[in-house]
Amino acid sequence: MKLTKAQYEEVVQFLAQVPPTRQSLRKLKEKFPSQSQSTLLSIFSQEYQKLIKRTHAKHHTPEATEAYYQRYLKGVIKNAASPVLLELANEVDFAPSLMARIVLERFLQEQDGSVPSKTLINSLLRDPSQIPDGVLAKQVYQCIVNDYCYGPLVDCIKHAIGYEHEVLLQEMLLERNISFLAEDQLRAKGYDKTPDFILEVPIAVEGHIIHWIESKASFGDECSHQAYLNDQFWSYWNRKQAACILTLSICPKQVQNCTAEIQ
Repeated sequence: MKLTKAQYEEVVQFLAQVPPTRQSLRKLKEKFPSQSQSTLLSIFSQEYQKLIKRTHAKHHTPEATEAYYQRYLKGVIKNAASPVLLELANEVDFAPSLMARIVLERFLQEQDGSVPSKTLINSLLRDPSQIPDGVLAKQVYQCIVNDYCYGPLVDCIKHAIGYEHEVLLQEMLLERNISFLAEDQLRAKGYDKTPDFILEVPIAVEGHIIHWIESKASFGDECSHQAYLNDQFWSYWNRKQAACILTLSICPKQVQNCTAEIQ
């Protein structure tokens, strides 16, 4: 089922009026029952990430990070079994995984007397059991598993979905006997920036000539389209004509789930 721009804007307006919580996601599904849960979740995630980007700076001031750390310490002293970090993140409308990162970095800095490297922080977030404090390890783990937009768990899921979509797309091309070069083949030929597939013989889709395909396993709003254009798609431009197919839903098993965009 296609989502019109008017329907998309209605979803966004609804999200602007509710807090970014799991309960709001349930309300979103109840409000728009005709839309798939995967599509609504993708839009929900994108709007939440926009909110985090707008407010990110205020959570990383020295005053804010110290305040969060002291609140964490007082919270676990009072009740180490309660989800102190997760509740703190929800209270200040900040992503749980990012709140965990702030407190973890402050903790390590206090332990070692120096600013920990990003490599170390990322490693500990991927495996909280390695954090040299059992209470903090549990608190960080709670944040990661309850964060549906940020963190190593979400990154892993996104990577898996992206790979799955590339496999599905390749199967669709093979089933239709469409000749193509995949991304790994293009890299072997020395291309520095490559789409997922370049068609050796262009095809027509709904009246548009398609030369290459780039699959994105996320909802394509105007903001993300513009970002992809600037970061990737303009570099694919050729003298004839450039085109791309952007997947706009989490499970593009039908060609109808794709939209052709000609530049």
